[in-house]
Amino acid sequence: MSTESEEEQQSWKAWREQRAETVSAPYGSLSLTGTYWLVDAVDGRIEGVPGHWAQTGDGDGVVLTAGPDDGLTVDGRPLDGAVPLIADTGPAAASRLVHGERRLVVLRREGLWAVRIWDPAAGARLAFAGIEAFDYDPRWALPAVFRPYGEDRSVRVPNADGVERGLAVGGELAFTVGGTGHSLAVAVEPDGSLWGVIADGTSGTGSFRFRFIRPPAPAADGSVVLDLNRALLPPCAFADGFICPFPPPGNTLPFPVEAGERAVLTK
Repeated sequence: MSTESEEEQQSWKAWREQRAETVSAPYGSLSLTGTYWLVDAVDGRIEGVPGHWAQTGDGDGVVLTAGPDDGLTVDGRPLDGAVPLIADTGPAAASRLVHGERRLVVLRREGLWAVRIWDPAAGARLAFAGIEAFDYDPRWALPAVFRPYGEDRSVRVPNADGVERGLAVGGELAFTVGGTGHSLAVAVEPDGSLWGVIADGTSGTGSFRFRFIRPPAPAADGSVVLDLNRALLPPCAFADGFICPFPPPGNTLPFPVEAGERAVLTK
């Protein structure tokens, strides 16, 4: 293995360690115990969640009503009355709403409101034993070219909770494997990096049923490295409460990608 490949492998090992630390943090992916949609809440009550929850009349927010006995705090102060809330886009650990060790996060998807519960004592977190991955292989670090669409597009795809939702895509990532060209639809993140949902010949057998890719921001000429050694498990592989999108049409590769994360290991 060349010195450059050895450096890449060491970087990959550090990335793997960071991934395990991130998902197993007190409010990492493994601590999510549920996503509860307010449209399904009977009389504004969510099982196992204190307070009364209601969407505002204009649909632009949520009102939470609770008393001292509910044990809720908002911005560090006990809640006694009603408080208006909007979607919380920050990390769960920094949530405004706290109930004991749990963090409550308000979520909005396509006009519908939900509450997510993050609990450091979640069974999935306590049972976590690591992330299984394929061995590093430099051949899966593929030179690619990003081709922006030049317009915002959205495709409807099923999600892990069985609901079909829109998935934004901003262009395609073109590359070659074994002399054959392929492309994947990807989104462009605010920092310019790319994000996509893919499946391949290992999906559902040698790896989870689909995986995410997160290539860095392309160069000015569109060139970028698609390192499939860093194909990662989606959040719903760690906890059932996530609503991950499935791969859009055309994002299932017709060959096995024996690279990247494979499965969650448990004790």
